[in-house]
Amino acid sequence: MKTLDDLLSEGVSGRRVLLRADLNVPLDGEKITDDGRIRAVLPTLNALREGGARVTVVSHLGRPKGAPDPKYSLAPVAARLSELLGAPVAFGEGAEGDVTLLENLRFNAGETSKDEAERAAFARELAAYGDVYVDDAFGAVHRKHASVYDVAALLPHYTGYLVRRELEVLSKLTGEAERPYVVVLGGSKVSDKLAVIEALLPKVDKLLIGGGMCFTFLKAQGHEVGKSLLQAEMVETCAELLQRGDGKIVLPVDVVTATEISDDAATKTVGIAGIPAGEIGLDIGPETVAEFTGILAGAKTVFWNGPMGVFEKRPFEAGTRGVAEAITKVDGFTVVGGGDSAAAVRALGIPEDGFSHISTGGGASLEYLEGKTLPGIAALEA
Repeated sequence: MKTLDDLLSEGVSGRRVLLRADLNVPLDGEKITDDGRIRAVLPTLNALREGGARVTVVSHLGRPKGAPDPKYSLAPVAARLSELLGAPVAFGEGAEGDVTLLENLRFNAGETSKDEAERAAFARELAAYGDVYVDDAFGAVHRKHASVYDVAALLPHYTGYLVRRELEVLSKLTGEAERPYVVVLGGSKVSDKLAVIEALLPKVDKLLIGGGMCFTFLKAQGHEVGKSLLQAEMVETCAELLQRGDGKIVLPVDVVTATEISDDAATKTVGIAGIPAGEIGLDIGPETVAEFTGILAGAKTVFWNGPMGVFEKRPFEAGTRGVAEAITKVDGFTVVGGGDSAAAVRALGIPEDGFSHISTGGGASLEYLEGKTLPGIAALEA
């Protein structure tokens, strides 16, 4: 793949660059609650500006239905990008500036269409904005979308700094990682993480499991889980994974339960054999945090994807916080696998420089580790 450095060495002064970024930030109304993805594209964007390029930035935000929807407008992103750049950012179709951000790509049905002709037609519209194409949207490279896949076939194409860094980091996790190699997985559903568990289990020394998905594993061990999240159809699969793991998979020994998910919920901390029938497991308990911390303390490589509990609510944040803090103390290579894990780091105030790398792409990083072909990467390699 050609890189941004290759493009800069060719010279970009006066050239039009179409830059695919991932500016899919969380919004509370028009307020951006986490600008991490905007900040992540700044090195690439600043390098292009300093080289004299005129840059048109394109991105999606949320899941609009292929038509304009004000609540998914990128207008707040344009304002924040301008603040971070310290320079004007023109916004919308027809706007002109040294840096222009177009409106949400998914306002056009062609962006995500399964119809190749419709997708290709939209890609041609986008390609008209650039002489060259730079992809720095790692969080979208697992999507076969017009701005990710089809545009690259129409213009000379290059990887941005962020995509290049993400691939370098993830390749270390799939190759000969320094041992002990510990993976921490959380989140709600086993089915969402099954492929990555199967791909990584032969490669890791320990696989620590928390979050809602742990209850299906606990059920597979014969424990009752009350009203906790349970994928009954996955219990047998979890039992097989536990057997195949031969001691590698480590499950919680205690959990925090409640009857409701709220900031003032009354909680109990119970051993896994004592989960009350009418309560929901919503976080790993302190004994589990201590056990996970002990395992992580000896690790040289760590990959973490998925919170340990409902960290957004104060009574259920301690498990995620404890594991995150333990990872920051690891003397080795530590990667946060994007998505909710990255959001938790920022929401809980964990210093980001405590990790070797925080991925911007949860789904993309998981699919890479699963060994899948990522359409956006395949397009850049063509």
